[in-house]
Amino acid sequence: MRVSIVVPIFNETENIRPLTDELMQLADWMEREVLIVDDGSTDDTWQQIEAAAVAHTSIRPLRILKNMGQSNAMLHGMHMATGDVIVFMDGDLQNDPTEIPTLVDGLDSCDVVCGFRAKRQDSWSRRVGSRIANIVRNWITHDGIRDTGCSLKAFKSVFRDDIPHLDGAHRFLAAYFHLHGRIIREVPVGHRSRRFGESKYTNLKRLPRTVADLFGFHWYRKRLLHSVRENSPVEP
Repeated sequence: MRVSIVVPIFNETENIRPLTDELMQLADWMEREVLIVDDGSTDDTWQQIEAAAVAHTSIRPLRILKNMGQSNAMLHGMHMATGDVIVFMDGDLQNDPTEIPTLVDGLDSCDVVCGFRAKRQDSWSRRVGSRIANIVRNWITHDGIRDTGCSLKAFKSVFRDDIPHLDGAHRFLAAYFHLHGRIIREVPVGHRSRRFGESKYTNLKRLPRTVADLFGFHWYRKRLLHSVRENSPVEP
């Protein structure tokens, strides 16, 4: 089995070296490729990614010249992936790469495995904001996922087309899989404090975008259900 690890990156120059060093420690675990997607960074992140790719042939550097957002970078890497399994993770070192084998092994009994941060290493305000956001999102999506903000997720690549190419899709990955009837499991994963760089999100900055993305999800769900009804056989 081949595993594709997709890591969207934006202005994380100090994190590239330690991130790739940790990912390379998975070398003896199974065949894998690491797709690091630079989403239009304005620092020397791309140069750091290129240097890592020279040092490690399993790293596939991908570059988007203009910053288009996390969803676009994530989906670009996903569609370039060649593995039987695709793993998503953040590139800020708050996700622990050693959790990846557990997520992948969990696919023996389901289609999608979502990590949830058992002990978050974020500020009180971020934890509260995330909890409120999860309650509102669950009220609309009904996917039952407790921590949609955890980027650590693994799924069988045959289901990649479940995810529409919509801005903000990364916030509703489990919800889209749920809409398509996939079997989803959650597993606890570790969470680490940010060591280098600064977070690209705040509660206030994220709120308007999240509300817009919820409308996008609602539109997609209505379209999908309409398509299912249109293609259902007519009862005699």
